[in-house]
Amino acid sequence: MFTTFLGPSPSGSPRSRSGHSIPGSVSPEAPHPPRPRQKRSQVTRAWGGQCSNDRTSEVRTLPHAFREIERLRQRNQELEKELQEERNRNRNKNQSAPPAVASNSQLLTPPSLSWLSPPAITGPLGSVVDDGGSTKKYWEGIYSCTARSPSKTWYGPSSLLYFISRLNTFLASTLQQHLPERYMQPNSASRLLDGPNSPPERNSDERDLAPPDDPLKAKEYLTPTQEEYFLDFYWQSYHTSLLILDEDDFKQHYKSLWTGSKKSRKPSALVDIVIALCMQYGMARGRGNNCQTPRTADVDTNDATLAGRWHYCRCQNLLACELESPTISTVQCNILSVIWLCCASFQNMADSTLALTARTAQMLGLHLPPPEDMPQREKEMRKRLWWSLYVLETKTSMKLGRPFLLHLSHATCGLPGDDHEVAALSGSNFAPLGDNTTWLSWNLHNTKLVLAVRNVYTAFYDKYPDLFNGGDGQTIYDAPLAMETYADFLITRMKTVENWVNDVPQALKTQRKNHGTPFSTDRSPLDIEQFAPLWVQRQRLLLELLYHNLCTNLYRPFIHFRPESSISLPPSPASPRSSLAESCAYKCAGHAMAFTQIMRQILSTTDILAGWHEAFQWQWNCAMTLIGFVLAYPRCKLVQDARDAINASIEALGIFGNSFGVAASAANLVRGLSVTVDHIVAQPESRVRPVDEARGLMAPDDSSMAMMPQRDHSAMVMGQPDSIFPEFDEETIAAMQEILAGSMDMAFAVDGYSSTNILWPSMNTTGID
Repeated sequence: MFTTFLGPSPSGSPRSRSGHSIPGSVSPEAPHPPRPRQKRSQVTRAWGGQCSNDRTSEVRTLPHAFREIERLRQRNQELEKELQEERNRNRNKNQSAPPAVASNSQLLTPPSLSWLSPPAITGPLGSVVDDGGSTKKYWEGIYSCTARSPSKTWYGPSSLLYFISRLNTFLASTLQQHLPERYMQPNSASRLLDGPNSPPERNSDERDLAPPDDPLKAKEYLTPTQEEYFLDFYWQSYHTSLLILDEDDFKQHYKSLWTGSKKSRKPSALVDIVIALCMQYGMARGRGNNCQTPRTADVDTNDATLAGRWHYCRCQNLLACELESPTISTVQCNILSVIWLCCASFQNMADSTLALTARTAQMLGLHLPPPEDMPQREKEMRKRLWWSLYVLETKTSMKLGRPFLLHLSHATCGLPGDDHEVAALSGSNFAPLGDNTTWLSWNLHNTKLVLAVRNVYTAFYDKYPDLFNGGDGQTIYDAPLAMETYADFLITRMKTVENWVNDVPQALKTQRKNHGTPFSTDRSPLDIEQFAPLWVQRQRLLLELLYHNLCTNLYRPFIHFRPESSISLPPSPASPRSSLAESCAYKCAGHAMAFTQIMRQILSTTDILAGWHEAFQWQWNCAMTLIGFVLAYPRCKLVQDARDAINASIEALGIFGNSFGVAASAANLVRGLSVTVDHIVAQPESRVRPVDEARGLMAPDDSSMAMMPQRDHSAMVMGQPDSIFPEFDEETIAAMQEILAGSMDMAFAVDGYSSTNILWPSMNTTGID
C-alpha cells in the first residue's frame, strides 16, 4: 500500500501526539484523527499542500507528488530557456542599435551612462567563454621583446606594434628578405647596457655632447629656488590637462614642508613626483626652444625624457611605506608616476603602475559616490581624481591593446561638474571661457570623448568572434565579406563619437581659416587666437588632437596589405558599390593627415606643444599609419596627400627631436621608410609579390616578428623580367632592410626601455637628475 497523507483537521484545536487534548485548549465533543507529524506537514506543503482548512478531503499520494515534481522541473527548464533567449535578444539589440549621446546640458551620471556600458566581454582576450557557455576566439595580438631581456610581452590588435608587424610582413615579402630576431631589438639606451647596474659602453675618444653644467648630469638635488622654478611649470601645463591636484592645498602643503628649516624640506612623495614631471617637461620644452643646444637630442647623453629620475625614485621609496594605508595623495602620486613613465617610454612599467593605482583607488572608494557629509569641494576633487584615472587607464589599455582594468559596471561615481560654482571651489583662479564654459569644461568633454571611443572600441573588438572564427590559421583579412560586415558595424558605432563632436562648446574649439571646420578632416589651416592664455590654446589643441588620434586607431584595422592587382579604385559615382572596408581605411588616413597638418603648423609657428611628449607619441603613431596606408593603397586618390603628410610628419618629429632623442630617431626612420615606400610604390604591379597576412604575425615562440617562408636565395635572379619582386640591387636592398629593421626598433623605443637605471646606473641617495 502507498502511504496516504491527510490534510489538517478542520476543528483547528491543538492536540498532543497521543490524541489527548492539550491543557488550556477547548476539547471537541467528538474525537478527531491524529494530526500528521510536523515533518510530514512540511513535505505536504512542498509538494503542493496548502495551509488552509478548506481542502481536508483531498488525498495526496506519493505518485502524485512525483508527477508534481517532474512538472515543476520541466517548467523550470522552460523558464531558463526563455530567459536565455531574452538575454540573447537584448545582446544582439545592444550591438546593432547605435547609442545616443547625452546632451551637453545634462551632466552624465551613472544611470545616464548606461548607453556606454560595454558588453559582457570587454576586450580581445583570446578564447573566452561567454554567458551561454560557448567558446569565442578573439582577435589575437603579438608577442614582442621590447627590452634587453629575452622575455616577450603581449600587445593586442589595436596597438601600433601589431600594425607595424603587419607592415613589416608586407615589406619583407616585397623585398624578399627574411628578418631575423636581432633586427627586432629595441633601439634604445637599454641596448647599450649589459645590465641595470653596468655603465654604458663608450669609446674613449667619443665626445660627450652634454654640456658640463647640464642639469641632467648634476650631482645634487635641486635648491629651493630651482624647485620653485620647475613647480611653476606644473600649473600652466599638466594642471589644466590632468585635474587631480588642488592648487591651494598643494601650495599650503609645500609651504609646510619648509617649516623649521631654510635649507632642506621634509620628505614628500607628492612634491617629489610633481618636481620630477616638471623637470621632464621643463627640460624638453627648454631644449626645444633653445637654438644654442645641439640640433637633436641623444638618448645616451642629453635626452630630457629621463630628467627628474632621482625625484621619481625617491617618490617610489616613500610610496612603499603607504601600501598598507593608502591616502588620496597616494593615488595622486601614482597617477603622476604613470605620466612620468609614459613620457620616459617605460610603457610596461606604466601599465603595471596603473594596475596598482586602480586597486588603490577602489580601496579608497573613489569609484563610489562621495559621502553625503563631505564638503562639496572635496566631493568634486574625488570625482575628478577617479575619472582622470579612468581616462588614463582607458587610453593606455587601448594604446597597448590590453584588457581594461576599470569598468563602468563597477563604478557609480558621477562625472565631475564644470559650472562656475564648481570652478570657484576648485582651488585655482582661471577666467571663465564663456557663459557655460570654465577651465574645468575641458576635463569633462575629454572624459566624455574617451568614454564614447571606449564604447566603440569595446563593441568593435567584441564583435570579431561573431564575424570570423579564425579557422585554419587564417585572419579576418582572408574573409572579404566579413570585413565588409565589420566595417558596416564600425561605421554605425562611430555615430557615438560624431555626436560627441556636436556637443563640444565653441570655447573649446580652435577656429579655422578659409571657413574650415574644427574636428574635421578638411585640413584647413588653424586660426590661433592671438591673445588667449597658453593653457586655453593647449586645451583646445589637445582635445582635437586626441580625437583625431583615437579615430585613426579605430579605423586602422581596415588598412589591408595585399597585392596591387586586388586593390580597387577609390569610390566614384560610376562605382557606387564601393568597399566599406576601404572607406574606413580612407577615413583612417584622413584623420592621420588632419592630425599631422595641425602638428606641423603648431610646432613650426608656436611653442604651445613644445616638449609635450604625448603629442610626439601621437605623431609617431599617425606617421607609421600613413606609411602603411600608402603601401596598402598606392593607387588611391589620397596617396599624394598622404605622401605629403608623411613629409610633414618628418618635419614635426624633427622639431620634437630637439627635445627627445627618441623623436630624433623617429624622424630619421620615417624619412628612410618614406624612401622605401617611394621605391616600392613606383614598381609595376607585376613586380609586387603577394603577401599572406594570416601567416605573418609572430607567435610566442617565433624567431622573428615577420615570419616569411624560407626561400632558396641562390635561385633568385634579381634582373630577370619574370621575377616577381622589385628589381633592386644588393646595396639598395641592404639599405632598405636596415631601415625596415629600424622601424620595429623605433616602435620598441617608443613603447619602453628596460629599466629606469639606464643612463645613471650607480644610483645613490645623493645623486640627482
